[in-house]
Amino acid sequence: MLDAFVPEAPVAMIGLFWITEKSVYVGAEPAGHGRGVRLTPEGVEAVGGGRRGFWAWRDVRALTVHDVQVRSSTRWLVNSVMDTVLDVATGAGEAPPAFELHVRTDEEKAELTVYTAAVGGYVQSEYELSLDLLNRFVEGTADVTRLVEWGSAEGDGVTPWRPAREALLRSWAAAP
Repeated sequence: MLDAFVPEAPVAMIGLFWITEKSVYVGAEPAGHGRGVRLTPEGVEAVGGGRRGFWAWRDVRALTVHDVQVRSSTRWLVNSVMDTVLDVATGAGEAPPAFELHVRTDEEKAELTVYTAAVGGYVQSEYELSLDLLNRFVEGTADVTRLVEWGSAEGDGVTPWRPAREALLRSWAAAP
């Protein structure tokens, strides 16, 4: 039997991260029987879809992202508007596209599926900054706690404009 995952609210999307008042996810927070990946100060956790898995940061050697839809900011804006118009006009309600987050330790490599949170794909600059931040989590030079604290204190479900999102990603990647 699959265990349903109950989503949190409100949410802010910053780069590849879906940030609630209590949690940080890569991609979208899983809903229902969806699959996702939660980042905690302690490590990486596979959630939803009946799967379980946890890897402590001290054991993680690499986090790599595969098959992410990335676009320039101009192309992203045009396509997002078109996708929204088409969805409203046709009543489309398809599942979002997915990508993979690979977690590598000395003993294993887990390939975890997550759903894309950004309609039409992620902006290139935020994608690159997100990859840098993920690498810094692995290296131990950045801490997920900063994202959780931001979500709790300032997230309030509002996704900031792109320049503010990029500034947040840079500040979170800066050495503590």
